Amino acid sequence: MDIEAFRELCLAKKGVTEELPFGPDTLVFKVMGKMFALVPLERIPSQCNLKCDPERSEELRETYDGSIVPGYHMSKTHWNTLFLEQLPLQLIVELTNHSYDLVVSGLTKKLQQELKDLG
Repeated sequence: MDIEAFRELCLAKKGVTEELPFGPDTLVFKVMGKMFALVPLERIPSQCNLKCDPERSEELRETYDGSIVPGYHMSKTHWNTLFLEQLPLQLIVELTNHSYDLVVSGLTKKLQQELKDLG
């Protein structure tokens, strides 16, 4: 998966915005103002950081050794870096959905309702 396809995947989700809060080289995707994915635009090969359940993170890192690693410049417990061109498309979609869902579940009840009410 390339960066543009990953961007389209993220932006297709309800309540998602894209920003450049860390400068022009890092694209950040947020749901209701909370980060769920980051993409360093200048890194080769293409990669992204996604939030993940800590137990699942360990399992993924073992299974996909070298293709899923602890989150670069992130909490190593809660974030993974995925090398997009080395992983199956379905896994990237699944882990992006997982990250989005984790962030949504941590939103306040008010924000969750606002998200639900979006068209």
